[in-house]
Amino acid sequence: MSIRAHFTSAAQPPSPEPGRHVLATVTYGAATGLTRVEHGHPDLTIPMAVTNGDAFREVWTVAERPRWVLREDSAYAHDGRHLFVAGLLPEQSVYTPPVREMYEKAFALVNHLDYGHVFRMWNFVGDILGANAEGMEVYRDFVQGRAQAFQTYMGDTTAQLPAATGIGTQGRGIAFVLLATRRGVPRHLENSRQTSAYHYPDQYGPKSPSFARATLLDDTLYVSGTASILGHETVHPGDVRRQTRETLDNIAHLISRENLAAQGIDAGHDLKDLRMIKAYVRHEDDVPAVRAVCEETLGLGTEVKYLNVAVCRDDLLVEIEGLVPAVGWDQ
Repeated sequence: MSIRAHFTSAAQPPSPEPGRHVLATVTYGAATGLTRVEHGHPDLTIPMAVTNGDAFREVWTVAERPRWVLREDSAYAHDGRHLFVAGLLPEQSVYTPPVREMYEKAFALVNHLDYGHVFRMWNFVGDILGANAEGMEVYRDFVQGRAQAFQTYMGDTTAQLPAATGIGTQGRGIAFVLLATRRGVPRHLENSRQTSAYHYPDQYGPKSPSFARATLLDDTLYVSGTASILGHETVHPGDVRRQTRETLDNIAHLISRENLAAQGIDAGHDLKDLRMIKAYVRHEDDVPAVRAVCEETLGLGTEVKYLNVAVCRDDLLVEIEGLVPAVGWDQ
């Protein structure tokens, strides 16, 4: 059975459905931390301003009872089919070398535990648009270290780069989550409306971002953090409503039959199929406008979590992610 996820209030226990077990959780709240909760599983806490004032938790569950390991700056959990790894890096004057080391350790753990395929990553970057001690933007500094780690892990190929999100936080330092699988073989997918991130030109930094636009595993489609970008360029700068619509248009095309068929996938989805949606909004005052566009496009009944953090370019105002679950998730 596939890995699944759901949202719950941070004030409530994870409460997996019958026959399933909590693999790990990620809490979006007011602090940074990596702990083992009362029931044993690891919980990574990320400081993000939650717009309704209530922190929430993302709960990942599996069918088999997992094993959990917590270390000083990292944690992992696995059940024989799926692996969750989380790590923390304190604030640094320059990030490239320590980021490379942190991610190389994570990838070495993936190999050691024999989970051959990373299929989803989240990268939480404090002060993402700020400058490091050498004057380089923190996000570009981070991207360079991550790219070097990926090269160590998989060489020069881009075929194994997973779906990912790289987003700001309200704190400092860097945290990450990765999900890997032992039995399934993920398909990493691109969006014909957008230049593949790993082919971005040099104007975006010394190394291109290391991620695919989506990953398909066990009939679940994991959608990367997506923004108002056509080709490689930001569109509609300064207009949060138009950026939100363009972002949703990009996701709609990404998961469409047309785009998937061009990559050998016999499937097609609409935005109404999207779940586990998080909208990252740079300016708190823009949240109502983003919410209005999302409700108009996705429908009033679709749950979206709105978070107030910076996006990875200074002209991007919103970024949205989610997934299309396999049949049976809601049963």
